[in-house]
Amino acid sequence: MTAVIQHPAPLIEVSDLQVRFGQGAPVLKGISFTVEQGECLALVGESGSGKSVTSRTLAGLTGAHAQVQASRLAFAGQDLRQFDERAWRRVRGAQIGFVMQDALGSLDPLRPVGKEIAEPLQLHSDLSRAQRQARVLELLRAVGVPEPELRARQYPWQLSGGLRQRALIASAIACNPRLLIADEPTTALDATVQAQVLSLLESLRGDSTAMLIVSHDLAVVSRLANRVAVMHNGVIVEQGSVEAVLQDPQHPYTQYLLKAGAAVHFRRPQAPKLAAVAPPVVETSAPLLQVQQLSKAFKGPDGNLRTVVDKVSLQLHKGRTLGIVGESGSGKTTLTRMILGLETPDSGEIQIKGRPWLQLDDQEKRQLRRSIQVVFQDPLSSFDPRYTVQRVLFEALQVAGHLRGQWRPQAVELLKLVRLDESLLERRPLELSGGQRQRIAIARALAAQPQILVCDEPVSALDVSVQAQILELLDDLKQRLGLACLFISHDLGVINHVSDQVLVMKDGVAVESGAVRDVFDRPQHPYTRALLDAIPHLESGRKVSFEFLRLAI
Repeated sequence: MTAVIQHPAPLIEVSDLQVRFGQGAPVLKGISFTVEQGECLALVGESGSGKSVTSRTLAGLTGAHAQVQASRLAFAGQDLRQFDERAWRRVRGAQIGFVMQDALGSLDPLRPVGKEIAEPLQLHSDLSRAQRQARVLELLRAVGVPEPELRARQYPWQLSGGLRQRALIASAIACNPRLLIADEPTTALDATVQAQVLSLLESLRGDSTAMLIVSHDLAVVSRLANRVAVMHNGVIVEQGSVEAVLQDPQHPYTQYLLKAGAAVHFRRPQAPKLAAVAPPVVETSAPLLQVQQLSKAFKGPDGNLRTVVDKVSLQLHKGRTLGIVGESGSGKTTLTRMILGLETPDSGEIQIKGRPWLQLDDQEKRQLRRSIQVVFQDPLSSFDPRYTVQRVLFEALQVAGHLRGQWRPQAVELLKLVRLDESLLERRPLELSGGQRQRIAIARALAAQPQILVCDEPVSALDVSVQAQILELLDDLKQRLGLACLFISHDLGVINHVSDQVLVMKDGVAVESGAVRDVFDRPQHPYTRALLDAIPHLESGRKVSFEFLRLAI
């Protein structure tokens, strides 16, 4: 008699899942999938496709007003449809870990990150206080946080975006959950830390641990996932193995996502060429922005003074883009804040249009400030949620000194400049997509008719298709308006795509700079080489065909 082999049930079972909020149309329209123990399933798709709602549903975080229906919705054989909040609290953090994309919004701003990480250990383990403290430091080291003893005592707002994201991951994995749900877990991380976190996530996946990864980065998906589910408008349009979906995508939407990803992220730095190198571009005009020997130090929680920017110099010319790259904590943000006049340097000089920025009085600074505007990473947090798009633009036009009677036609022109319709003027930020909000942020910055545009991680939170659109828009504006762009990003693929020159920072020091092709093709500094080596790529070991991506480029 042949023995019957018993296969373990999937850790996650989802069948015909529908979610709606209020009386609106369903956000999820009958999706079905499973996640086996030890497996990683990746959800990919654009903003609004339903990825995050799916992941939040599996953690009981859809909110009190969500209407959730399913033929089957189970975790480890438990019917999640029957869970009340008390049952969710027993499971969430202990058996299901959740890493959200917005680390600043997810971490408690009123307590140090060490206590945040210790909370699930206090709730779901028998560890003593001393053991919990030791485990917190162990977790911070595991996710690549430098000086963990110091960082554990700092508050979220005192950390860079990358450090906050790593602290959030540490909190999610503290109790070794059976299921780890990660919503864009590496979006805010630079290449070297991203590689470290990906290795960590790979090591966490075992026979009894499964993962659900939400990501727009197909290189991350190819490294972590066994299977991929492609979502569009609340429906799974295609799912299968990573090899099948990336090698031979069947649905037009999947093909579209791959083309968009190829356009931005798969332009890898080329190998050094033996042919003669083209002569460098010689700038004949005076730089619009010149920074000389800029330095800044801050006092940490331990009372010690730490230099975060150390004698950095740079130049930015009309119609050119300078990309600034480096790990979290490298000094990129502090350098940018000093250039914008939001921090006062300890030493050094800043000249804007040939004028000494630091020596000007307040009135002269206000006049010159119109020449330099900024586009932030998260436009939603920089907009007043009560304001319509019209009011956002009107306020910018007023500050820029335009006459009130000209505001409406000028607002329409600004929208046209960023390829948006004037029908959006009556909308509020929450009623716009991420890409539309970022275009509004660019339009607001252009209201002052600046000559210098500072872009601080302007596409890191966007889907690859929207990233490609925003980068194309910025390039078009640079050509049409003669803008000089200072582009700060942890994504070397994006820097490679948009920049003429690049400045590489490490520990507050500019370790290398030059033409982007020279630096990326022939990096001189070991740190630059390490950054380039750490860039995630589609895993060739997964036997994924690159022919489709070559055609897409």
